[in-house]
Amino acid sequence: MTEFQEQLRLQHEKTMHEELEKLLQSSTGPEAQISKKDFEGFRSIFHRFLQRKGPSVEWSKIQRPPEDLILSYEKIKAQGRPEGITSSLNKLVVLKLNGGLGTSMGCKGPKSLISVSNDNTFLDLTVQQIEHLNKTFNADVPLVLMNSFNTDEDTKKILQKYTHHRVKIHTFNQSRYPRINKESLLPIASDLGMKGANADAWYPPGHGDIYASFHNSGLLDTLLAQGKEYVFVSNIDNLGATVDLSILHHLMSQPASRRCEFIMEVTNKTRSDVKGGTLIQYEDHLRLLEIAQVPKDHVDEFKSVTKFKIFNTNNLWISLPAIKRLQQENTLDLEIIVNPKSLDGGLNVIQLETAVGAAIKCFDNALGVNVPRSRFLPVKTSSDLLLVMSNLYSLEAGSLTMSKRREFPSTPHVKLGSSFTKVQDFLKRFENIPDMLELDHLTVSGDVTFGKNVSLKGTVIIIANHGDRIDIPAGAVLENKIVSGNLRILDH
Repeated sequence: MTEFQEQLRLQHEKTMHEELEKLLQSSTGPEAQISKKDFEGFRSIFHRFLQRKGPSVEWSKIQRPPEDLILSYEKIKAQGRPEGITSSLNKLVVLKLNGGLGTSMGCKGPKSLISVSNDNTFLDLTVQQIEHLNKTFNADVPLVLMNSFNTDEDTKKILQKYTHHRVKIHTFNQSRYPRINKESLLPIASDLGMKGANADAWYPPGHGDIYASFHNSGLLDTLLAQGKEYVFVSNIDNLGATVDLSILHHLMSQPASRRCEFIMEVTNKTRSDVKGGTLIQYEDHLRLLEIAQVPKDHVDEFKSVTKFKIFNTNNLWISLPAIKRLQQENTLDLEIIVNPKSLDGGLNVIQLETAVGAAIKCFDNALGVNVPRSRFLPVKTSSDLLLVMSNLYSLEAGSLTMSKRREFPSTPHVKLGSSFTKVQDFLKRFENIPDMLELDHLTVSGDVTFGKNVSLKGTVIIIANHGDRIDIPAGAVLENKIVSGNLRILDH
């Protein structure tokens, strides 16, 4: 960095500090106290952002992880369950990342409140899973929700319905950071309020904020005082992320001197996962490599399923005492993700974010575990929703399992067009969900509706051209068919 660049950086930091102080002075209530903590974290990430000198990894230094650092799930499962399952479970906390809204699926409010299976929401299923564990093994596994300012109020209202369930539920909020004008690199907020002109001025800074927020909330200390040792972290919309007793046993059975502080569940890539972060060996540490860190001329190599065969499911098992230690030492060094956004008025802003899995390099004796695909079942789109609502899965105690009547372990490839994007529109287009047990591939585009008791088998492509409408009649069986806009059914 040249002397001029250093002076420019210092000037930017000074100006940012002054702007943040102005924002804090705009309110004297409890909001200002919360914001003060958040702003300390923001100042740190902004300081590191200005100091960045180039890519966070040198491509030539990247190596495949040694085999003994990516364990086979089958080997772990062969070790069996812990003898004292109750004792092991009593040292566990389940934490769900619950900061996201359902806007990408056309819903208002927290995504966790969308109904996904038999009228159960993501949150319902999570509570059922943990309650089943607690009842079956007479255990006390608490559920922790990391909310954001977008989801906190609505989530807390809903939590009242679980008062009589055998699950202790705690919440804490991730930080609130100011969005930055891309040109001036200054906050766009005029005060600490979040309405009117300030509605788009703030953002939750990614799930990497979990470590600081969990620690700052005081909840981490509370759980440590209760004898909790590990937290299982996952996205609330990943319906495959249930507590796995074999992985828990592996963690608990390690000698104290070699205790594993971090396990990342990875699974084999398919063509649809080529953008997912992967584990690499870098300077003698396991490290998460995200596509945003990859130099442009190596992106195709990163997406290759032959060189980088696994990707991060974001199911993580982390030592609670280790989180406390790293927070106290201030040694968590997470790569910054610069997320550009264009607001409704056309203003270009940037958000500085971090990812929870990026911390793997900071923990002792970290491991990857290559788990079955069934542990990665995210619902990000209406196409995913169709799969989990169908007879491909059966629901028991909050957990979805692939139907034994399905001959192939893999799920069908489903692509629903824009007419199905919003959940409300999606539900109107199906009188009930088709039989998909023998389906391999489904593409639907345009104005298409499905009658009752439709069966889809093999490869089915249904395309209604602009201005056309296709109604698949009740009881129809489509096997290896193309249905086009003129309603002719052709062998495929």
